[in-house]
Amino acid sequence: MENVISSQTSVRVVDIKGIRKAIPHRYPFLLIDKVEILEEDKRAVGTKMVTINEPFFQGHFPEHPVMPGVLIMEALAQAACVMLLSKGGYENKIAYFMGIEEAKFRNPVFPGTELKLHVEVLRLGRAGKFKGEAKIGDKIAAEGVMTFALVDKEAS
Repeated sequence: MENVISSQTSVRVVDIKGIRKAIPHRYPFLLIDKVEILEEDKRAVGTKMVTINEPFFQGHFPEHPVMPGVLIMEALAQAACVMLLSKGGYENKIAYFMGIEEAKFRNPVFPGTELKLHVEVLRLGRAGKFKGEAKIGDKIAAEGVMTFALVDKEAS
């Protein structure tokens, strides 16, 4: 169920039900819990509550659990896709990752972390581009510029 936090802020919050409607990802690959759309088609902040129960911690690394950087990038991409695909008109679309540029991993993400996924659209169309920063408080955990293609679900 989507709701608006306040009529004054116009922030649209997409909860887990809305996320599951917008993107096809499911356990164990659904990596976001909530997305707050700050400006439609422009900016959003997703939330990932990282817990020790994540399946990737079994092997990365059992004695020193750290969230893999590539999964942090995937979480950023999922937040961007929810921002775009959760509004009306995109029910028959799916987004495919096309590339990652300027990826940097700055701070490790451990179990117990609330990871904030800041995404900003740089270009929107059949092929789009966005910038993402995953943050732990004020510290950047990972960042990068990602491209994606919007395609019809039937064509995929």
